[in-house]
Amino acid sequence: MKRAIIGAAVVAGVVQLTATPAQAAPKIDPVKALKAELAGGRAVNVQSTAKVTYTRSLVVTSGLEGTIGFDRRGAAASDVAQTLQYSKDLLRSVKKSKPEEVEALQQGPIRMISTRDVSYVSGPVVDHALPQGTSWVRYGRVIPPPSNLVLEILEPATLKTLLSHRTSWRDGVLKGSIKATKLAAVSPSFVSRFGTRSRSGRDGKIAYTLWFGGNGLVERLSAKAVLPINDGSVTVESSTRYSDWGREVTVLLPLQGDVLDREQLGNKVPAEVPGIWS
Repeated sequence: MKRAIIGAAVVAGVVQLTATPAQAAPKIDPVKALKAELAGGRAVNVQSTAKVTYTRSLVVTSGLEGTIGFDRRGAAASDVAQTLQYSKDLLRSVKKSKPEEVEALQQGPIRMISTRDVSYVSGPVVDHALPQGTSWVRYGRVIPPPSNLVLEILEPATLKTLLSHRTSWRDGVLKGSIKATKLAAVSPSFVSRFGTRSRSGRDGKIAYTLWFGGNGLVERLSAKAVLPINDGSVTVESSTRYSDWGREVTVLLPLQGDVLDREQLGNKVPAEVPGIWS
């Protein structure tokens, strides 16, 4: 069967910090530089880490590595591998409700190929449920993984907002901070994962640092968000490195004969795409 081809591209990064007078910006406009990359068949490589801390003993960490492809609207497709690791106390707690899924996630990386509408998952978390001759489980109505769990600088509006909330910008390094509600007003990626506002009425805050190359594109992003949850807060940290901006890549979707829909497998596989990036 023919392979479906989606134009590929990648991601850019952002980070935040605190409040001091802004420094001089570079001559190249990073938003214009990013928009110039948003074209079919162009991509960027990403290497990201994420850490979510609920309490000192309840922590989950994850890694993501791969390629994100663009079209004129932004990130259009991706081919990434994800890893996941729980702290001992969190692992003990999660195992009570999803023992097989947790064990499989600990065994090896999840590979995920995504478009805006669908994701294909392979790896130990689904292998046990697949009949011979198939390798992928197709999930519909999913949120593709972002380049950074907190800040998606592949969204031009998000990058523009982060630039405007800078507290310093010197030698290609920008630092800033922003309230969660202000970020949610411009970032669909942030809203899809963290919502528009806290039910408690308290606002969260994100501190970030961005490193720019001479071409105005983000090379590295570090972000830390402290977000209200119930009577306390959760801390989400994520760091991303971007490389090979502008590379020409296509993301190939799996052959139809290698794929089964998630609904065909019932409760043998996770109901949703596993992993904190999803």
